[in-house]
Amino acid sequence: MQFQDKVAVVTGGASGIGAACCRNFAERGAKVVVADLNGDGARAVAAEFGGLGIACNVGDEAEVNALVAEVESALGPIDIMFNNAGINSGREILNTDLSVWQDQWQVNLMAHVYAVRAVMPGMIERGSGYLLHTASMAGILISHGNLPYTVSKHAVVGLAEYLSITHHHQGIRVSLLAPLGVRTPMLGDTSKPFAATATGPIKEPEEVAEQVATAVEEERFLILTDEIAQTWMDGKANDLERWLKGMRRMQDKIESLGGRDP
Repeated sequence: MQFQDKVAVVTGGASGIGAACCRNFAERGAKVVVADLNGDGARAVAAEFGGLGIACNVGDEAEVNALVAEVESALGPIDIMFNNAGINSGREILNTDLSVWQDQWQVNLMAHVYAVRAVMPGMIERGSGYLLHTASMAGILISHGNLPYTVSKHAVVGLAEYLSITHHHQGIRVSLLAPLGVRTPMLGDTSKPFAATATGPIKEPEEVAEQVATAVEEERFLILTDEIAQTWMDGKANDLERWLKGMRRMQDKIESLGGRDP
């Protein structure tokens, strides 16, 4: 997959990884649509490279369908759909209101489902299309102190794997972005002990955007932002009991540093 002249939609594109990817894709020749709940922010990023900025609540199926319709009317069929928007709130099973669970489920998972349902029929008909999904290492490992985020991101991993397996023969390519610590508004104060302990070295959004673009060009499924992530994945796969014990020790350390609050 090459970006030149491709129509690429990036949700959560007004800041962080999304904004950096919008700029990177545009530099590679794509016609980029910046979608975000923050419409002014989306339009500001799009104005940097002559793209299209659209306000959209991706947790609402009707708004996602309207986004796709507007893009196709203005620019033509969508070649690359980057489901990147996400939210992070809540804590543990007993102290998180169920409304928080529902909000995260809608944005962190169902937004991906809505987008895929909107763009995939056209992609299958054309015999080509690219679906990008931002999960997190929380979706492969866990996110300490945030159960709803961990669960919803695990669901994104399952969705992306299923789509890659089921629709590859129809020309659909899928990539899964699983970042560790990236300097974005979601990560918060990166000077806190929690950030340094739980996420390792903090990446800049521009570094991640380059990794994403390279993976798309190579049509590679898993996009890890840090080498240590593969080691952690291997540890979990090879000895789950040992991995769980290690994660419990990390939980104890984070709590001792006062790092449970994002």
